This record gives sequence, structure tokens and C-alpha cells, in this order.
Amino acid sequence: MGQETENASPRHVACIMDGNGRWAKSRGKPRLFGHHAGARRVKEIVRACPDLGVKYLTIFAFSTENWRRTQTEVAGLMKLFRRYIQAEARDLLAEGARVRFIGDRVRLDPKLVKLMDELELLTSHNDRVHVTVALNYGGRDEIGRATKRMAAEVAAGRLAPSEVDETTLARFLDTHFLPDPDLVIRTSGEARISNFLLWQSAYAEYEFVNTLWPDFTVEKFAEVLSRFGSRERRYGAVPA
Repeated sequence: MGQETENASPRHVACIMDGNGRWAKSRGKPRLFGHHAGARRVKEIVRACPDLGVKYLTIFAFSTENWRRTQTEVAGLMKLFRRYIQAEARDLLAEGARVRFIGDRVRLDPKLVKLMDELELLTSHNDRVHVTVALNYGGRDEIGRATKRMAAEVAAGRLAPSEVDETTLARFLDTHFLPDPDLVIRTSGEARISNFLLWQSAYAEYEFVNTLWPDFTVEKFAEVLSRFGSRERRYGAVPA
């Protein structure tokens, strides 16, 4: 791991898509109206990634804490996820997007999980842009599940305790197939990470932008990416 060259585009961008509800409320609409607008924005951002030099895009769709929202909103979101997968599957395939999901699927509706599995299989040979959707995901939950799986391997004698280190743990994380994010973007003006990619973002750059997610256009996305190139990433070292 070394210092990045200046003006390089981030290879892996992760987005906390915040502000859908406030966007809808400001227009006198229910929160789900904002989530639908946010889903349309996701489609535009995904399509733009290859031309902007982004190989990996990870989006925070639903957290382990979002179950605390009203039953109406949660049910509406789950319906939106199902409809989005069904409506966009063929376009994602045609655009060369490989889609994968991270998070704990146990609590999700089996019909939704089936659609997720089918989309992962359908796009499994694509490589133009890798889209990872965090659904029922929480960073602490992920690390807890990973350590449980790793402990089981130790108990079964397939992994020696002396072999356990940060590289070993990373292999048990939901994101084991991804490089760590270079840049994490949170929209809506909130400046917190909300339990998102806690382990993976140890050396990521962060951008907290005031724009609500449905208003976060491709042009604004590109502006944030352009600022990334001016940052000096030292990974704990000092300039030579």
C-alpha cells in the first residue's frame, strides 16, 4: 500500500445515499416518493461510472437500523427493491454492470432474496462496472458475523489461531471480493458514517456534501470525483 498519485480517479466509490425523505417532504410528498426519486438517481450514477473512471460503486440502500422506521416505509422500501431489480435487471446486464449484495439476508423476504440471487447470477460475467448494494447491512453486524465464521474455522481446526490477523478477517467479510473504497460520499449535509463499511474505510477519503441524494446529479458526482485527485493519501506516512 503506497501513496496514490495525484489527479487519479477513485477506483472504488461508496455512497451513503441520504436525504430522500427530506427531499420528498420539501415537496409535500410522502417519504416513499423520495425513495423512488433516489432509485432513479442510482440508475444514472451507475451508468456514468465507467466514463468517470469508477470501476466499483457500493451504495448503502438499507441499514440494519432502518428496520426502526415505520412499517409503511419499510414495506414500501422492500417493494421498491423488488420492483427495481425486476425493472432494471436487463439494462444492468446490457450495460456491463456486475451486481452483488452485501448484508445479512436472513431477515429479508425470501422473494426479495430470490431476486437478488438471480440478479447476481445474471450479471456474474460482467466487468465494466461492479455495483454492490448494501441491503440490511451494518458495519458492526458484518464484523460480528465475520468473526463468528472465522471462530468456527478455528474451532474446526481448519484455521490456526496464529494465522488470525487483519488479512484473515478481511476474507470473512461480506466485501471479501472488493478492494477497499478510495472515496466515501455522504449526501444531505450529515457528517457521520452511520455504521457503513467501518473496517473497509479505514483509509478512505470522505466527502460530506449538502445536496440531497435525489438532487445529486451525475455532474455533481463528477465534481466530487475531481476533488479526490487533489488529495494526498499518505496512509499514516509523511511526505518524502
